[in-house]
Amino acid sequence: MRSQISHQYFSGERALFFGHELDIVDAVFADGESPLKHASDVSLDRVSFEWKYPLWYSRDITGQRTTLLETARSGIWYADGVDFTDSLIAAPKTFRRSRRIRLTRTDLPTAQETLWDCDDIELTDVTAHGDYFAINSRGITAKQLRLTGNYAFDGASDVVVDDALILSKDAFWNCHNVVVRHSTIIGEYLGWNSTGVTFEDCTIESLQGLCYIDGLTMRACRLLNTTLAFEYSQVDAEIEGAVDSIINPAGGIIRCGSVGQLTLDPKRIDPAKVQVVTDVDSVA
Repeated sequence: MRSQISHQYFSGERALFFGHELDIVDAVFADGESPLKHASDVSLDRVSFEWKYPLWYSRDITGQRTTLLETARSGIWYADGVDFTDSLIAAPKTFRRSRRIRLTRTDLPTAQETLWDCDDIELTDVTAHGDYFAINSRGITAKQLRLTGNYAFDGASDVVVDDALILSKDAFWNCHNVVVRHSTIIGEYLGWNSTGVTFEDCTIESLQGLCYIDGLTMRACRLLNTTLAFEYSQVDAEIEGAVDSIINPAGGIIRCGSVGQLTLDPKRIDPAKVQVVTDVDSVA
């Protein structure tokens, strides 16, 4: 049988430790670590967490209009099944080694080291600001993501991003099986050392981006102010308009409007394995 808790102020360590089948409304968890550690089947509405480790080892937590203050750092680790809607997570290092995470219309203004080594993540209409976002996580679906922070998605796998705006140096490094659609990405050194990366209808600005990728596919994309692209990558790309410079792709075909500077150095690659086709003619 479910218990109802409303208009409560909690302080002290482990205030509702091992809480089960709880509906918590209009409550404050103030000073005191781990207030809902090992909790399960809990719903939260207009609840705020103000101190560390509030939802470690929790399971099946649903929150709406929920707030984690910046002092609620490292708030949700080793969790299974967390669904937040219309919420504010201001704490850094939230979500570590957790799974089945759903965030909808939620802001993460202090998202440093957030969503690390997690599985089965759905982000819908999420805004995040912080470095090292979603490192080594798997099974990520993100729609309408607005992300500012360097080194995003490093080591991630099975990622689908749609309608996103990403400002991030060194995004999508060391990744496997990534699809990005209808998005804008701005940042240096995009996508290095990854395998199976696809961009569809994306606008990209990058210095020395899209290099060292095994299996890079691009369709109806635009490369603005992008130089020294595709070095040592296996590429199948269709670029709308000009590319400022291309340097030593390992192989494949690149179709674009024009190339400002093309380098195919036979000391570094086999130029016969590369074809660059422009609107004027075949360059190689």
